[in-house]
Amino acid sequence: TWKDGIVDRLTGGVKGLLKKAGAKAIEGTATFIDGKTVRVESNDASYEIAAENVVIATGSEPVELPFLPFGDTVIDSTGALALPKIPERLAIVGGGYIGLEIGTAYAKLGSDVTIVEAEKRILPQYDVALTKPVLKSLADFGVTVMTETKAKGLASKGLEVEKSDGSAEVVAAERILVTVGRRPRSKGAGIPDLDLTMDRNFIAIDSQCRTSMRGIYAIGDVTGEPMLAHRAMAQGEMVAELIAGTKRAWDKVAIPAVCFTDPEIVTAGLSPDAARAGGIEIRTGLFPFQANGRAMTMEAEEGFVRVVARADDHVVLGLAAGLGLARHGLELGAVRGALGGGLAPALGPAGGVALGPRGGARGLREGGEDVLGDRVAQGALTAEAGPGAGAQLRGAQRARALGVLAAQHAPVSRGGPLDARAGAHDGNGRGHDVTRRTQRRLRVGS
Repeated sequence: TWKDGIVDRLTGGVKGLLKKAGAKAIEGTATFIDGKTVRVESNDASYEIAAENVVIATGSEPVELPFLPFGDTVIDSTGALALPKIPERLAIVGGGYIGLEIGTAYAKLGSDVTIVEAEKRILPQYDVALTKPVLKSLADFGVTVMTETKAKGLASKGLEVEKSDGSAEVVAAERILVTVGRRPRSKGAGIPDLDLTMDRNFIAIDSQCRTSMRGIYAIGDVTGEPMLAHRAMAQGEMVAELIAGTKRAWDKVAIPAVCFTDPEIVTAGLSPDAARAGGIEIRTGLFPFQANGRAMTMEAEEGFVRVVARADDHVVLGLAAGLGLARHGLELGAVRGALGGGLAPALGPAGGVALGPRGGARGLREGGEDVLGDRVAQGALTAEAGPGAGAQLRGAQRARALGVLAAQHAPVSRGGPLDARAGAHDGNGRGHDVTRRTQRRLRVGS
């Protein structure tokens, strides 16, 4: 199929990169013999591989509900991407990002989609300001959202549910997609025999992805939330550099996350609620797309960009944007630089926040200005350009300046969530983070 062809091209490209790098790839089922030795069983041979350093990257798998076992009618997210035809009616159990992303896609393809969520609202990991536009858009697509409703089991013609008042109902469905979460693959491959320190079902790691056993690292979904591919990639890159002798560490606070609904939601760092819960006094800046020319011409004015900063020194703690992102192409993420490091494999090589069209860059700039209550960002961008750089800056360069636009007189030693010590660094705060030197160069507003 077309989808399988895309997957094959991507996985084939990774195999090519491994070969080019001189790495040997063995396909098979691996089991730990001890902390330094792994047995691999393939179709035609058996291998024992000994190594001083071992990386566990076994990933995660969908959670199966005992009263809705996976089969022909009940499917997981992988099965939802391999259906032979578009279902006329699709019921989705779980109103998290996986269910909403797939549900939105099938609604656009013509399915009658119903989402069943046990909590009071969808996407509970995001604040209401970000999820409200998504809820409106789902209604526009004809998606039925049933909150405070519990799935109870299969019915003859669909999904049996129980509403908040205790009444029962059957949701008509040709297929039932269960997206109630994922669990780490930490019970197989002989991992339990290693007696590693665990965090519930996840493998416990430190800031360098080291487990409790010397020489064994763990990365990706098997180590806990957030279960994001680019997080695993960033961790893998860091572990490779550590084994090669480089000093690195990281902090997950700056990991960007995108919910690929329509509209999309994108966040990095702390939300206002999370910052307040941590006892931090904050200021927030907001730029609505209603004031953006590109949004006006595309008749998609409802969205906004939000900046969360510490009140005393204006160090940026978090960024978020909602609505119009699928149409505006704004890509927001923390990479090496002002918002932490180690995320370059997912978001590009430049430091700072990677932004797409000018509308997105302007939104971030205006949001930063709103934090300070004046217009200072343009001066920061001009200063960042430097002599001979020209008036036009690339989006990532703009964002790098914006990441510290509010850092006036802020001592780097504070070690705030997104300042020079937030992301990848070399143990002494040098080398892998440009924030320190950028702060010195840009005393914005001083």
